Amino acid sequence: MAACLPSARKSRNRIWILFLILAGCSIGHAQNKVVTIIQKSVQANNRDWDADPQFDYTETDEDEQGTKTYQVTTILGTPYERLVQINGKPLTAEQEAEQKSKFEKMLAERRAESSKKRAERISKFKADRRRDHIMLAQLTKAFDFRLQGEQVVDGHKVYVLKATPREGYQPPNRDSRVLTGMDGTLWIDKSTFQWVKVEAHVIRPVSIEGVMAKVEPGTQFAIEKAPVEGNIWLTTHYAMTASAKILSVLPHHSQEDDTYSNYHRRHSSNEKSSDDSKRGDSQHSSQ
Repeated sequence: MAACLPSARKSRNRIWILFLILAGCSIGHAQNKVVTIIQKSVQANNRDWDADPQFDYTETDEDEQGTKTYQVTTILGTPYERLVQINGKPLTAEQEAEQKSKFEKMLAERRAESSKKRAERISKFKADRRRDHIMLAQLTKAFDFRLQGEQVVDGHKVYVLKATPREGYQPPNRDSRVLTGMDGTLWIDKSTFQWVKVEAHVIRPVSIEGVMAKVEPGTQFAIEKAPVEGNIWLTTHYAMTASAKILSVLPHHSQEDDTYSNYHRRHSSNEKSSDDSKRGDSQHSSQ
């Protein structure tokens, strides 16, 4: 079920599935203008997808308990999340010491790992991204689009497109099944074809684990993007309300609201390379 009800903090790349979920359409049945808009938006999103791992950022997650803010930095090939604030306030001395200890333990483990172990860790991270992105190939068969008009959203002139499930679509795997019960709306920037906002809703129950689990209506996603560098746009806000049934009886509900900010490209000199880590530069412990 996790593949269909993604947790942004645990697997940030799954957020991009939600962008790409609505990028699929029945090209042969769409109007020419809509086809062009979708094709160009997919190209823009693919460019963003490729650039995404090159950026570090700040992430704030909100739930019923409050907020937690993390600095997310790639260290020796894969991201590391370091807690820096709780409910908008700096950590106490005790909490900071705990986070420092966790960071130093992680850094020591990654410095000491064998070449094989490091390759396996990085390979797993890349495989997770590839698995998510492979969905795009299937999504091009899953939806039809209709141009509803034009609006201004966050200062951007946008096309408004409605996405509906394509009749007769047959999902080939478990992850694709949720597409059969979803519809959504895209707000696409007219000049860049970037996705300013996306909303998706489950409109009918979808079994994702046979009789074991079912995604229910009430499940919805909202995502916003903004320019971070040149023609690269990345996620700035992600909200999810998930409704499901386990064993088709037991209800399961969850909510998530995550904000992303302070994107900055990670230059090669800033990443903790193997040679840098061996030197034990004290700068690493402060990041």
